[in-house]
Amino acid sequence: MSHTIKRGVFPGSFDPFTKGHESVVRKAIELFDEIIIGVGINTSKQYLFDTDKRIAHIASLFEDNPRISVQSYTGLTVKFCQEVEAQYLIRGLRDSKDFGYERSIAQMNLEISDIESLFFMTVPEYAAINSTIVREIYKSGGEIHKFVTNPDLLV
Repeated sequence: MSHTIKRGVFPGSFDPFTKGHESVVRKAIELFDEIIIGVGINTSKQYLFDTDKRIAHIASLFEDNPRISVQSYTGLTVKFCQEVEAQYLIRGLRDSKDFGYERSIAQMNLEISDIESLFFMTVPEYAAINSTIVREIYKSGGEIHKFVTNPDLLV
């Protein structure tokens, strides 16, 4: 009897990768053989943190777990999932507003690719963390270590 590797992709721009994102990966790895954190690169988007530094930062958080890796990609997320032979998309939810938005995307992704999306609730203490707000705090000279593990690796 052959065992198919259960592989999930956790996609995002992760500008930056917050403690909320980190908690989703730590929850999800309990259900998967492998998780690939996919750092999506949109060439028409301006990022605050350098792509290579974002990838290195995320990789440092999971260096103790060989079942979690980080890769960048461009184009459709479901195409990336197909390239890395992932059967699932992993998404984090903070609230019902996130669910409404993510549900529509999940249904479209399933329709075009047969890749199922699995949703994980963010732990309550991180539910208010939002990358956009974290970027604003950082740009204004504020401390972000409460929201991002090892933020010094990003600069």
